[in-house]
Order: sequence, then C-alpha cells, then structure tokens
Amino acid sequence: MRDVGSEAQVAAAGAGTGGRAGQLKSSGLRHGWTTGACATAATKAAYTALLTGEFPDPVAITLPKGQQPAFALAAEELRTGSPPSAMAGVVKDAGDDPDVTHGALVRATVRAGAPGAGVVFRAGPGVGTVTKAGLPLPVGEPAINPVPRQMIRDAVAEVAAACGGSGDVVVEVSVDHGEEIARSTWNPRLGILGGLSILGTTGIVVPYSCSAWIDSIRRGVDVARAAGRTHVAGCTGSTSEKVAVAVHGLPEDALLDMGDFAGAVLKYLKRHPVPRLTIAGGFAKLSKLAAGHLDLHSARSQVDKGYLAELARRGGADEPLAEAVAAANTGLEAVQRCRAAGVPLGDLVAEAARATALGVLLGSPVAVDVICIDRAGAIVGRAEPLGP
Repeated sequence: MRDVGSEAQVAAAGAGTGGRAGQLKSSGLRHGWTTGACATAATKAAYTALLTGEFPDPVAITLPKGQQPAFALAAEELRTGSPPSAMAGVVKDAGDDPDVTHGALVRATVRAGAPGAGVVFRAGPGVGTVTKAGLPLPVGEPAINPVPRQMIRDAVAEVAAACGGSGDVVVEVSVDHGEEIARSTWNPRLGILGGLSILGTTGIVVPYSCSAWIDSIRRGVDVARAAGRTHVAGCTGSTSEKVAVAVHGLPEDALLDMGDFAGAVLKYLKRHPVPRLTIAGGFAKLSKLAAGHLDLHSARSQVDKGYLAELARRGGADEPLAEAVAAANTGLEAVQRCRAAGVPLGDLVAEAARATALGVLLGSPVAVDVICIDRAGAIVGRAEPLGP
C-alpha cells in the first residue's frame, strides 16, 4: 500500500539544482518513508480516534524538515476496555531502496497514561528492546530512536491541542513479523532483542542504488565546480550535513550527500579537484574510512573494535581501557569511554580517516579536513585541513 500523495511530496523534497537536493532529484530513484515516519502517522491516527472516535485516513504528519506527507491506513481498531485504546497501522513504503522493512506493517496502539506522564513508549511485538550499552537509548528501553520519539511526541501534542486531550498517553509501537525481519539486520549483534528498531532522522528513506547514487555524487561535484566553489563537504547523512554547514558556512550547492560512498567522492575529486574537501560523518562510519574502507555500508564493512583499541593505545590508553574499547558494543561506546578517560579517540579516528582520503587523492590538489560526530550531532573528533 502506498502513502497518499507521496510522489508530489517526494518531488518537493528533492527540489533544487545543486548539493544534496540536486543529488536526490538527479538520482531518478523514488524515495520512501522511515519506520519512524510510519509509526508517527499510526500514532497520530490512533490518538485522534481515541479522542474522537474517528480515524483520519489519510493521516498527515510533519517531518523534521517541514515536509508534510500523508499516509493511508492499512489497519485500524477502536478497543473497549479499561482503559480503552485505539490501534492504527501503516505499511512502510521504502521507495526504491532495498530495505528489509519495505512492506512491513507498522502499528501504534495508544491508550491514556498517568496524568502528567507525557508520552510513554512501549515495545510491542516485533519491536526490539535495548539490552546493551553504547546505543542512543538506555538499556531496557524500547528500540524507538530519539528522532522518531520526538516526532511522535509532536504528533501527540498536535492531536491533544486540536481534540482536547491531555497528551498523557502510552504509545506501543509494533511491527508485524518484526522479530523475524530483525534477524536480517545487525540488531541481535548490537543487543537489540525481540525485533526491529524504529529509525529515521528525517522521516525520508533515501534510495541508495550504487550506480545511480555514485552518478549523483559526480553530478554534485560538477555543479559545485561550475558554481566556482572552492570548498565542498562530503557528508554521510543529514545530521553531519548540518554540522558541516554550521562549522564552515557552506552553501547548498557545495554539499555532497556522500552516504556510504566515500570512495566515489574521493575518486571523482581526484580527477575533478576542488581545493578543499570536508568529510563529515558519524564516528562509526568514519572509523571504517580510518581503517581503509571506502564503502561504509554495514553490509560491506564493519567497525573494527580491535583497530579502535590500537588507536586508543597510541593516544595514551592503558591496557584495561584498550581492552574495554575492543569489547565495546558500538563505536559510540568506545569513543565515550575514551573521552571519559581523556583519550582523544575521536581525533585519532578523524586523522586516520583524513590519511585514507589523502591516500586516494594522492597527486590531486585537494586539502582534506574531517569532522566526526555522534548521533546527536555533537562533534567528537576533528582533523584539521591537510594537503597541498
């Protein structure tokens, strides 16, 4: 089942002539929606029905960047009981992205919560629970990531204001067959047990066909050069893009949505140089670049905790800390442990990532700096510009 009005909304999301927006448009691929967007739409429909007795269908939500897609409901049910509840479901459309959750039915069940409690999240069937440290959620919490949680809170507040509700609700998110689907993801290894994570930072799934996306990266470089830009930024996602803009004040047509394809950016800039390149991305992804990987996708390269432990030793970590880094659940946990001990693991990873990039660019007049961030967008490592 497709969401209502998606083609026009996707076209609006991809409007523009350069930078990230131009890349999205030129890729020729159809966008989709994240599980977080689907859960938000289902929650808004369910809470509206709980207060009014009627399910809005389609149901429109506002994404973090202001887009307002509308979703058709695939399931709905008002349930009597103590307390009464309402359930709505949305089928995830991942567009042209080869996402394992494409076609999954994401449900939200909403019931009244304790006065003053706000929105309380619960993991229903098919949604995982965090069992290990190092993730952006505490152990024991439902695997509903921070941005989807905020989207859901905003939707609940909107409905409460419009329909006279308190906004104090329990939201249980579930995914049909989610536990089975999760076996095809990294969730079990990360300690997210029982199902999938509810994800997304923009609400939009950007399709990553290798050939189409690499071509769009090349077109982004071409546009930047034609505009006379002397500084571009290759970013792994929307959060790192915001950081690159905040740090360097770059215009839209200087932004390259690198995604996982660091090698594509570097190899094209080697042949078509721009004087300055900033590489900005999450610590875990850039630790892969630091270790020499040019494809940062989780299916084709992994965070090497042993390598991070060796970097930590070079930065002054004692053996117990190095062993803790090697045993860390995630790259984020590793960098947090080192920061607490005063070991600059983030800077060391940024410097090693810069060295990998300069090795690919060898002979080309491009200076490189690197910014590593955490999931919230905080800078955890920097490497200053180096090159010709």
